[in-house]
Amino acid sequence: MLNRIRGFTLIELLIVVAILGILAALLIPNAITAIQKAKQKSTMKDITVISTAVTDYVTDNGITPVQAGTYDATAAFYDALSPFYIKVLPINDQWGNNFYAYCGTDVNGNYGVTGAAGDDFLIASYGRGKALEAFSFDPNDPELGLFVVSQADHFNRDLVMWNGSWIRAPRTAATGT
Repeated sequence: MLNRIRGFTLIELLIVVAILGILAALLIPNAITAIQKAKQKSTMKDITVISTAVTDYVTDNGITPVQAGTYDATAAFYDALSPFYIKVLPINDQWGNNFYAYCGTDVNGNYGVTGAAGDDFLIASYGRGKALEAFSFDPNDPELGLFVVSQADHFNRDLVMWNGSWIRAPRTAATGT
C-alpha cells in the first residue's frame, strides 16, 4: 500500500479563506471600537485628574493658575500644578492631541460658558477628531452636552469638564451608569 501525501484542494482553501474573511469582518470593527472607547475613557480619566489638581490648587490659593489654551512642560500652568498637586501633569490626550485648559476669566466664551471668575476652570480634549466641536453649553439644559456613543464618529466629539463637572462627555461615563 502506498502512502500518498495529499494536499488541500482549491475548494477547501477557498472555504478556509472565506471563513477567515467573515471572522475578520466581524471582529475588526469591534476591536477598533474597543480601542477608541479605551482611549476615550483614559482621556476622560486624565481630564478628571487635571481638574482635581486645579481644584486642589484653588483650595490652597483662592484662584486658578493662569492658563488660556494648550500648555507644555514649560508653561506656568504646568509649574503651578506639578509636582505638588499632581505628580506628572498630562499634556496630551490618548489620541496625541494637546489638552486645553482655560482658567479664571479666560473660561468665558469657551463652549458657551459666561460669567466665569477667578476660581473657574475648564479642561477639554478635542477627541479623536482633533478639531474644536461646535458645542455650546446651555445652563438651562445641562444634560444637552451628554451623549451616548453609538457610532464611530462620536469619538470625534470634544470632552469638556467645567469646574469639575462634565458638560460634554459620553452619558454613561458622566452619569456613572
